[in-house]
Amino acid sequence: MADRWMLAVAEDGGADVAPLGPDGLPAGPVRREADAAEAVRARPDVGRWVWRSTAELYPRLLAAGIRVERCYDIEDAETLLLGHEGRFGEPRSAAAALARLRGGPVPPDPPQRPAAPGAQSPLFEPRGVHLPLPDLAAVYADQQRRHDRAEHPDRMRLLTASESAGMLVAAEMNRSGLPWRADVHREVLRDLLGERYAGGGEPRRLAKLADEVSAAFGRRVRPDLPADVVKAFAGAGIKVRSTRRWELESLDHPAVKPLIEYKRLYRVWVAHGWSWLQDWVRDGRFRPEFQAGGTVTGRWVTNGGGALQIPKVIRRAVVADPGWRLVVADADQMEPRVLAAISRDPGLMEVASHPTDLYQSVSDRAFSGDRAQAKLAVLGAVYGQTSGDGLKNLAALRRRFPRAVAYVDDAARAGEEGRLVRTWLGRTCPPAARTGDDGTGEAGLPQDEPPGSRPGETSGARARGRFARNFVVQGSAADWALLMLAALRQTCAGLSAELVFFQHDEVIVHCPDDEADVVVTAIREAADLAGRLTFGRTPVRFPFSTAVVGCYADAK
Repeated sequence: MADRWMLAVAEDGGADVAPLGPDGLPAGPVRREADAAEAVRARPDVGRWVWRSTAELYPRLLAAGIRVERCYDIEDAETLLLGHEGRFGEPRSAAAALARLRGGPVPPDPPQRPAAPGAQSPLFEPRGVHLPLPDLAAVYADQQRRHDRAEHPDRMRLLTASESAGMLVAAEMNRSGLPWRADVHREVLRDLLGERYAGGGEPRRLAKLADEVSAAFGRRVRPDLPADVVKAFAGAGIKVRSTRRWELESLDHPAVKPLIEYKRLYRVWVAHGWSWLQDWVRDGRFRPEFQAGGTVTGRWVTNGGGALQIPKVIRRAVVADPGWRLVVADADQMEPRVLAAISRDPGLMEVASHPTDLYQSVSDRAFSGDRAQAKLAVLGAVYGQTSGDGLKNLAALRRRFPRAVAYVDDAARAGEEGRLVRTWLGRTCPPAARTGDDGTGEAGLPQDEPPGSRPGETSGARARGRFARNFVVQGSAADWALLMLAALRQTCAGLSAELVFFQHDEVIVHCPDDEADVVVTAIREAADLAGRLTFGRTPVRFPFSTAVVGCYADAK
């Protein structure tokens, strides 16, 4: 049987399937099946399924009890290839790719489906245009040729394969859901916020704090309205530019303490209060709909639910099922380790070859043992904090780790000059940003500000440079994370364990008690394998801090 088969869902709900040859085109007859799930079930030995959209098709297969080992997502690959070719933002659908291939008018992409609170991902909700299998195969074959023209073809193929694997992981996580105890959540809210008042108004604790803020100013103030708070401080003879915590804490006024506490609890009430619980938690599971590669750097996002910003106090509601455990794993100082791997700086690779505290090791070599200064220097190099003390710290870092600093400096320069900047595997940062409705650019890139201090340069160009500097590190870390998840998924396939959560550098596996040790080992081995696959053979280690707990809040 051919290693690769293509599946194309037809307008009538049936499916066309065919084996693919080395050129990506059908290598046998196209066969019509009544149902996509049965078409896959009947061919368990297929090495990789090629289809238009994992997000649309795979939930249907999972609902039918079918797990796919590997796939190739044509529309996701189109996004990556367009970016690599400097055409970021062009329509990414298979229909658009076919139109470009044949020189026809390119249709726009359909709008993103809104989140469905509390519901699982739809079993099958077509959003794109169905293409006949021969047309879909033509797009796929062209994508294979475009991979050959990439700057590093093998890395680019690994990127598209790993992101397709990430799509499978995301769909499986959406189906599994994160274990969530609604009764514990309600108890946490009651302890924090007090009783709820009829009509949906502020709970008792918030109302009391609002009264304390107003009493401190001697007039009624709405602490949930920043403009009202700024005006109240002005009336008291205190000028503030914002109501951010760091600015409030510098003030000497009796309203500060209740105001800071109000803001903390208000965020919990709005973001994870009773309404959130009712909307997003069903049958003991929170399903926020994870989306792999949802940002320009490749980091994941969720389509609603705020899963990537769960406050620690709310994590008390994330409780393993009876007889099960949560294995919570955090990658230690991942981005500096990634910088070592992509820059090939000998000194930094040596530092990153140990699972010990990287910042302390850097401080011992370049900052006379001052860990805080070392951390500021490393983060300054990655995030572009290159003025004042940051500039001095960066100079010390450059003397000790010249190739590492030069790597991000070169990326920043390319960003400032509008050139393409890529992650290690080939994900590409847009060369410039276009203004969006929220004041940011496409994909959230910073926009032009008033002219900068250097002749002929705007601070917007510097902002793009800072973004590019971080992009090559953060995006390459996302490359590594995809391969780590793919390896971990493969190990867990033979267990009852299930991946239930992922954000940037943290993963949670829900497993029976007797599988916890196996999962801990699997995470460590997946991290090592991902490091070798992503960056080649380097001495850099990617250790995890792992906790086996009954409750998420106990992991940190």
